[in-house]
Amino acid sequence: VQLQASGGGLVQAGGSLRISCAASGRTFSSYAMGWFRQTPGKEREFVATISWNGAYTYYADSVKGRFTISRANAKNTVYLQMANLEPEDTAVYYCAATTISGGGVYKGQYGYWGQGTQVTVSS
Repeated sequence: VQLQASGGGLVQAGGSLRISCAASGRTFSSYAMGWFRQTPGKEREFVATISWNGAYTYYADSVKGRFTISRANAKNTVYLQMANLEPEDTAVYYCAATTISGGGVYKGQYGYWGQGTQVTVSS
């Protein structure tokens, strides 16, 4: 599966932004999906994951209550709705796909990655 993230941009602190990840192929619903983020000099960190059917989601503590992951299998797309953004959320956001049905929190669990989209939150 090939992944293409989009929707990043510049937003003020306290604002909202939705980023998307479009997948190619007809087997999108076979994959659980995840969002990770990375800033220069730091490890790529887990943000959120969603199961293949959307029934199960899990979030990093740092974004819980502010971010929402969702998916539309008919559109081969996964979303990350981000609200109440903070400057600390500034990063390149990557979507990823895994064959682990419930998703995962570790980079090594994902075999497919998108190219990333930059999110910048100004204070």
